[in-house]
Amino acid sequence: MNVTPFQITIPDTALHDLHERLSRVRWPQCVADLGWREGTDEAFLKRLVDYWQNGFDWRTQESRLNALPQFTTRIDDRTIHFVHARGKGPAPLPLILTHGWPGSFIEMEAIIPLLADPASHGGDPRDAFDVVVPSLPGYGFSSAPSTPGTGPSEVARVWAALMEGLGYGRYGVQGGDWGAAVSTWLAFQNPENVAGLHLNYIPGSYRPPLDGGEAPPSPEETQFLDTAKAWADAEGGYAHVQGTKPQTLAFGLNDSPAGLAAWIAEKFYSWSDNGGDLEKAISLDALLTNISIYWFTGTIGSSFRMYLESRRRPVHFTSGQRVLPPTGIAAYPRELPLPPRSWIERVYNVQRWTTMPRGGHFAAMETPHELADELRTFFRPLR
Repeated sequence: MNVTPFQITIPDTALHDLHERLSRVRWPQCVADLGWREGTDEAFLKRLVDYWQNGFDWRTQESRLNALPQFTTRIDDRTIHFVHARGKGPAPLPLILTHGWPGSFIEMEAIIPLLADPASHGGDPRDAFDVVVPSLPGYGFSSAPSTPGTGPSEVARVWAALMEGLGYGRYGVQGGDWGAAVSTWLAFQNPENVAGLHLNYIPGSYRPPLDGGEAPPSPEETQFLDTAKAWADAEGGYAHVQGTKPQTLAFGLNDSPAGLAAWIAEKFYSWSDNGGDLEKAISLDALLTNISIYWFTGTIGSSFRMYLESRRRPVHFTSGQRVLPPTGIAAYPRELPLPPRSWIERVYNVQRWTTMPRGGHFAAMETPHELADELRTFFRPLR
């Protein structure tokens, strides 16, 4: 596999175009004092857009990101962008971390050095990992699919080829959001290669078999299914649009940076453990760096395709199918609805379940040290 070093180099013309667009946002009329109840808070978004135009320094963020060891390669006629940080220890375990939506590879920025070089961060060098963080196809600097058919299951096959091409025959996998779906398929399809599977989210489309003589849902499991349905009814409009008519939405968000910021910021607010103040969980610089990657690469539309493709092939299992590698679950208090352990154990080989003290959907961004400790502990006996 040919691997090419990569650096982010956004042209000045793109920066000028962004600033010009931000200078002439056409704001809608809003009902006063709604806050975040009906979507993105007007006052917050106006402050965010003003900071994006007048305070945020993309070049500083770009330079910082370029300190990460980034590369690209070609797999199945597509360009895959990834970070590959070699571990500093006697026998680093390869570990592939997969981000989700509306995140990007920068979700893992803070946790990469904690995992690759634990000794420099108060840990044991024997817990070091060779950390691989790819960008999902159609996200950021990985090329977008040009034809239908690239969902989590297909991405898992690309990740298996990536790890094989990097020389790794045995490795750990970890993910949340779409990363949980990709990681689940990766472990299911390659049990002989995956040393362990760690998740901080269970794919929303996950369904264990119930038609092959399996026990019917317990009262606790039924309550979870009701909770998940209620959450989808109240909060899942974004997923329904992105999974059914993504192209219509993409035209607007790809043309308006303020619209893009509103669409993404609302999810970071709703899904993080912030106590009503987004900046307690995610800084404006981190939020805008992530949004800027979508903007400069024009990939908000292609990022939606994961929703469409997952509807065509959800994370459903049939009778007798199991995800065999040992599985660890980190349960965060502000995560989206998480199934009870019994529902997960119908398919996954759950060996560790940790109730985390704080954090939400963006675990690696919100609580990188706690998640790093959890991953070291889970993978320690699996090395």
